[in-house]
Order: sequence, then C-alpha cells, then structure tokens
Amino acid sequence: MNGLGKGIRKVEVSLKWDPSPAGEPPADLDLVAGTYLASDPHGDADYLVHFDSRSPDGTIMLNRDSSDGKGFGWDEVMTLELDRLSERYARVLVGVVIQQRQGDKTFATVDSVAMRIREGYTVLAEDDFGGVPGSTAATVAEFVRDESGAWDFRPGVHGSDADPATFTRTMGALRR
Repeated sequence: MNGLGKGIRKVEVSLKWDPSPAGEPPADLDLVAGTYLASDPHGDADYLVHFDSRSPDGTIMLNRDSSDGKGFGWDEVMTLELDRLSERYARVLVGVVIQQRQGDKTFATVDSVAMRIREGYTVLAEDDFGGVPGSTAATVAEFVRDESGAWDFRPGVHGSDADPATFTRTMGALRR
C-alpha cells in the first residue's frame, strides 16, 4: 500500500487559555476523549481519557495538563494514536470541559481560549470557541473509522451547557 488513503493516523489536540485576572477563581479547562465501539458508536463511551487517566492500551494520553492556564504555549495537549487503536472502535470524540468549582464559567468568560488539532505539522482545525460562547463544554473533534479501516476527521465545535460529568457521559450521543 502506498501513502495514499491511509487516513488520519496520529493527532495532537492542544488547548490554551490565559490565567484568570487577579482576584478571580482560576479557569480550569480539561481535554477529554471518549472511544466508542463499532457495535454502538453513539452509545456510551467504552472508556474516557482525561486528566486522571489514559487509555488502557496507551493509544490516547494527556501529555500536558493545566488547572489554571499558566503554562507556556499550549496548556493541555492530548495525543491520539488512531492507527494503533483496536478495530473494536469505530469512533473517537474529543471534548473540552470547563470545571465549575467556583461559579459559572463559560467559554465567553475564559480569556483567550483556543484549540488546535494537527497531524504532524498539518493543522486540521483551529478554533477560539467564539461559536459557542455560552457553553460550558464542547466537542471539538470527531474521528470515524471508515469501511477500509482508515480514520476520517470530522471538524466542528459543538457546545453543551452540561456539567463535566454529564457531558462526558452523553457526548457520544450529541453528534449524530
């Protein structure tokens, strides 16, 4: 097989934001990925990867985590090795949730929030969440395995006003 038609193989999802102004509670945004079985691609995630976990097989991991946006450059970075993911999986969603520990935070209330998805040096998507300003969470990427086994990328930021636990439990049903 030549290099054509292999689909998306390994991607990096990056998230950044500015720290909250002095005297305000820190904004804590988290990347989360959910894997969905071929037998139920819009049901419950088979497993989730987030700040406290990684995939059982090591194919999805959070490489950088921030609880306040005080990192240099990208505050959160997640790597997804889709080409190594078991054939049991037909869909992977990546989302961003805003922790709601102290008051209601939305994307509009977080300074300079941005995300980037790239494969190698090729940028697949960039967004500033301007299309979902009142949301507290959003899916930012959908990867779907086609009949040949190659992964396709479906871009788009889709907002939600759910709390982090509800969002991660239902994010697979959000995009049909």
